[in-house]
Amino acid sequence: MNIASTKIYLDRNRPKENGKCSVKIKVTFNRKRKYFATGVDLTPDEFEQIFYGKRKNPKQKEIKNRIEYFESKADDVIKALKVFSFDAFKEHYLDERNTTDSVSFAFDKYIESLKVEKRIGTAVSYECAKNSISSFNKNLTFADITPNFLKKYENWMLENRNSISTVGIYLRSLRAVYNKQKIDKTAYPFGKEKYTIPTSENTKKALTIDEVGKIFHFEIEPNSTKEMARDYWIFLYLCNGMNVKDFCLLKWSNISDNIIRYSRAKTKRSQKKQKEITVALKPQSLEIIRKWGQPSINKDAFIFPHLNDKMNEVQKRATHQQLTKIINKYVNQVAKDVGINKKVTTYFARHSFATILKRSGANISMISDLLGHSDVSVTESYLGQFEDDKIQEQTDVLTTAFEKAM
Repeated sequence: MNIASTKIYLDRNRPKENGKCSVKIKVTFNRKRKYFATGVDLTPDEFEQIFYGKRKNPKQKEIKNRIEYFESKADDVIKALKVFSFDAFKEHYLDERNTTDSVSFAFDKYIESLKVEKRIGTAVSYECAKNSISSFNKNLTFADITPNFLKKYENWMLENRNSISTVGIYLRSLRAVYNKQKIDKTAYPFGKEKYTIPTSENTKKALTIDEVGKIFHFEIEPNSTKEMARDYWIFLYLCNGMNVKDFCLLKWSNISDNIIRYSRAKTKRSQKKQKEITVALKPQSLEIIRKWGQPSINKDAFIFPHLNDKMNEVQKRATHQQLTKIINKYVNQVAKDVGINKKVTTYFARHSFATILKRSGANISMISDLLGHSDVSVTESYLGQFEDDKIQEQTDVLTTAFEKAM
């Protein structure tokens, strides 16, 4: 029976600029070796003196004890594992190391679980939040997170020219990671009476029906990237404000009798029962499929030529992100060409779809269903930001008598 062994190891192969090397715990099992950092850096001479020198000063003794503590922890984890594997060892060893409730480590654990679930986009978002928080406080623990700390972090982000939207995203990520810890509720720092995460003001991201028409009718060089980007934007708009990821994932099996049926990738893991979205294919949508799609008798083939089954989740994400950038770049150019003074993006397609339907008198419940929202209240909040100008228009009647009296 093979038993894993540990040894204190100085990584002399990768010295740092200051001449010091990382002290690691080397774990060997079945002739395979993996190395785990201790967070201690020493020069080769310092390492020799601390572990093999006859006389040590108090600081050297302290460093030696700290390193040996990590080796002892590794030995304890190995003994506790009924069946050894490096993955099991890593999880338990890092847990054992996390004696100070490291926020950074908690983020890493959650990010790793997101990657296992192939939620790459969410993992990247949490990675950005972790990096920002670590830049503000490298050794942050959950005990450090107080309303005062959160306010200081918010101010620091704003001073470094982060938008209110970014501040909100990062702090909501921190709150989500915090909520996963078993921490006494009396210490909970979030909430109206403590610290409230800021929210950005909603900005109008919807076009009028006339503006959408101008984009649709604008003449572009045939078969150019600009024409493709404009056509894709129109397709997203007509297909219930579909996002680019779902657009790329569409397969021929999703189409039946001029109807697209699909579930949003965004909600596949957040909803136990998947809500199917139904899209009525208009003649213009079908023409875009004919022009830019890739015909196939295989129902499991992708409709549009951007993804393939050989891609992993990271490659797929990179592809639909790049396509989003291309669409945004060229549709914004088209918008400027036709005199629309707005920075039009793919998100405008979704908001325009919903807003134009609402202003035409469509039922909110139906719009909610078409958008794939879990609840009508979500849709009402989603649409609320577009109504100020409509309210102004509808209430003009209140001043009619004043105008006549003038």
